[in-house]
Amino acid sequence: MGYTKRLLERQEQTGRPVRVGLAGAGQMGTGFVAQVQRIPGLEIGAIADVDPNRVVAAYKTVGIDPEADGGQRHAVLDDAAALATADVDMVVDATGVPEVGAIMSLAALRAGKHVGLLNVECDVTVGWLLAAVARHYGVIYTLCRGDEPAEAVRLVEFARDLAFEVVCAGKGKNNPLNPTATPESLQAEAVSKGMNPKMLCSFVDGSKAMIEMVALANGADLQVTKRGMNGPPATVPTLADVFKPEADGGILPGSGYVDYCTGPVAPGVFVIVKAEDEVVHEEMSYLKMGPGPYFALYRPYHLASIEAPLSIGEAVLHNQASIVPIAWNGEVGAAAKRDLVPGDRLDGIGGTTVYGMAERADVFAAEGLLPLGLVGGARVVRPVAQGELLTYADVEWDRPSVINQLRALQDKQIAEGWSDERVVAEIDAVLQ
Repeated sequence: MGYTKRLLERQEQTGRPVRVGLAGAGQMGTGFVAQVQRIPGLEIGAIADVDPNRVVAAYKTVGIDPEADGGQRHAVLDDAAALATADVDMVVDATGVPEVGAIMSLAALRAGKHVGLLNVECDVTVGWLLAAVARHYGVIYTLCRGDEPAEAVRLVEFARDLAFEVVCAGKGKNNPLNPTATPESLQAEAVSKGMNPKMLCSFVDGSKAMIEMVALANGADLQVTKRGMNGPPATVPTLADVFKPEADGGILPGSGYVDYCTGPVAPGVFVIVKAEDEVVHEEMSYLKMGPGPYFALYRPYHLASIEAPLSIGEAVLHNQASIVPIAWNGEVGAAAKRDLVPGDRLDGIGGTTVYGMAERADVFAAEGLLPLGLVGGARVVRPVAQGELLTYADVEWDRPSVINQLRALQDKQIAEGWSDERVVAEIDAVLQ
């Protein structure tokens, strides 16, 4: 039975559809609104954005006049945290701003609402802690379907359910890697594609690929290959030859890793498996999966906000997450796009000062590296050469942000093995 029938059955039982709150009425958020309103049994109940005019515009794209009922059924909010008290069953963050995602998620989870993130940037910064908060309150915290981590983890689960060894999981990158790209250098291309220049920059400079693959590593209990990963060119037919252990002629240090490639694999996701059993090996080859023993399982697309509503069904109907950190294996650090000097302000993901670089979590902690999700508003206090990863000692903030405070607690949670109850108590003590 698909989600639509079950959503309609739930609506008949409860007398109302599943109501969804959304943070962020930009391109991604507006696409999400359009798709939710098309699905029987779902309804957008509240939208929050710093610009209320964008909220109204998002509603009107699907024929809703939020003023018709005085905002009672379709609320217009200018604060994402206010979604926690809105008349909705689940909130979804499409802002892409780690601080907003952290504040909104924490407030909604505490209020007993499910949380879905299209904000992977937040997840790779404080997702381990937010997952603990969700468990404590008996609700779901999840990344949403449609983004590469959620779709790749489904291939991982499929392979593991069939007792295959998962050698590598990853994605294709749409753009050639250019770590020094800036929004200004991509302005014309962004305009031609109808994109925000900072968003496009986060793709081109590699930040998005690093963020997504680290989310996959944490959500599938896989490892980062090396600092920055490999990112070789590949095609679908060559995936299994490229992403196999070095001992067998590939680029991986072993088995059980995440990585990405450039080339026509994008916009798809893949998993490389190994067939140890001779009969299974022969059967896979007979089924035209390649010569083996390494085989590529490939999904040629991901549908972003179009697929995201599937996570609502999983959370509300099945009390399951689409993808949630089950390990903390990877981190995304902030590397300097240019030589940085004391006094420089870091302008965040997709900006002019830093780009993301994946690293193993144990190395990250040992070196005191700075998470990319914390750079917004930070000021450089000592020189950092172009290409170097920043450390906490390289920056300071004028005032502590919520996500900085949550990250500090998460570091202790991981190091000391806190229970979910301890996590919630420590958050309450720090943020009350």
